[in-house]
Amino acid sequence: MPLHKPYLDIPGTTIFDAEQSRKGYWLNQFCMSLMKAENRERFKADERAYLAEWPMTDEQREAVLARDLNRCIAAGGNIYFLAKIGATDGKSFQYMAATMTGMTQDEYAAMMLAGGRSPQGNRVIGEDGDAQPHRQGRAPHTPSSST
Repeated sequence: MPLHKPYLDIPGTTIFDAEQSRKGYWLNQFCMSLMKAENRERFKADERAYLAEWPMTDEQREAVLARDLNRCIAAGGNIYFLAKIGATDGKSFQYMAATMTGMTQDEYAAMMLAGGRSPQGNRVIGEDGDAQPHRQGRAPHTPSSST
């Protein structure tokens, strides 16, 4: 029986929980293998052959080959492990984050320096621009007063 996940209504966000961890186990293990220089060299020499050594899904392999980090995350990848692919390619984390947003690295850096993306419309699905917490029927947290 799946657990109730009140965090599933955050637009554009995949939460790396236990289910995602299980789904992406081998993808993330592959990424961690890139910490060793000899594995990075083998991967760069023949990416498909190296990926074939790992019991990943075809979707995971294709997402890695396309360097589509959003697909990798949807397939169970953890961004901290996926960063090893970017490092192997000589790319910065900022570059990787930019590709995930559809921005150039300069556009992404400017957005972040200006305070990041607006929270308006990015809190919960169906949000109408105000700060109403309505996560799957939960009432907003109200601190109780002490007597």
